[in-house]
Amino acid sequence: MVEHKQRMRFISLQSGSSGNCLFVEFGRTRLLFDAGLTGVQTEERLAVHHIGIDTIEAVILSHSHSDHTKGAGVLLRKFGLPLWMTAGTYHHILAMKKVGQIGTPNFFRPGATLQFNTLTIETIPTKHDAPEGVCFVADNGQKRLGIMTDLGCRFRRLEAAVATLDGILIESDYDPEMLANGPYDEDLQNRIRGDKGHLSNDECAELLRDEGGKLCWACLGHLSGNNNTPELALKTHRRILGRELPLYVASRSDVSPILEL
Repeated sequence: MVEHKQRMRFISLQSGSSGNCLFVEFGRTRLLFDAGLTGVQTEERLAVHHIGIDTIEAVILSHSHSDHTKGAGVLLRKFGLPLWMTAGTYHHILAMKKVGQIGTPNFFRPGATLQFNTLTIETIPTKHDAPEGVCFVADNGQKRLGIMTDLGCRFRRLEAAVATLDGILIESDYDPEMLANGPYDEDLQNRIRGDKGHLSNDECAELLRDEGGKLCWACLGHLSGNNNTPELALKTHRRILGRELPLYVASRSDVSPILEL
């Protein structure tokens, strides 16, 4: 089977504030997006689907927050996986001093397009409160997959990208009522619900309703452990979207099944 007839495969190794790492494969190209797990966790969860960590071509970081970057140094030093990130992400990681030595990574500008064999990765600047943070679209020439967490808020370029997608992993971070009545102080609540924070269940569902007409499936990710539940996220999306679009929820602590396009 020639590469252009193969399917693009997606796996969430984990998604949430305790750690994020996502896998995308097309043909001979295998990429990780974010490095928020330990090296052992990353290796073991790839192995669930019979994927060797030594077959990963690159690790691409969305932004500098530790739940997306804390394993980056280990993936580089122990497994030799090349790191890709913006300069803003790199300098913020160094300032936080939590990932150890990462040398000089491969840099890209927010908004740049990256090429890995026949898989194109588009980077889209986000509104989240991290320097030069981005989300991604993986394009194999036939199908387009969005990897979109830590967005901040809904914005025009995000809407335009979602309208082109066949599949998406997107943050559905919090339920507004749970956030308002939960353990977080007012400042943290305001950060989460503000324009540089996260999308709520309702905001995510409304974005998919308005712009996701081409989607074959959506996977809800980055659910808060304190301010959301998988059941509530799904209930909200079904209320707003109806039942036609296949929906999945990425676990905060485990590997997902393989989703294909």
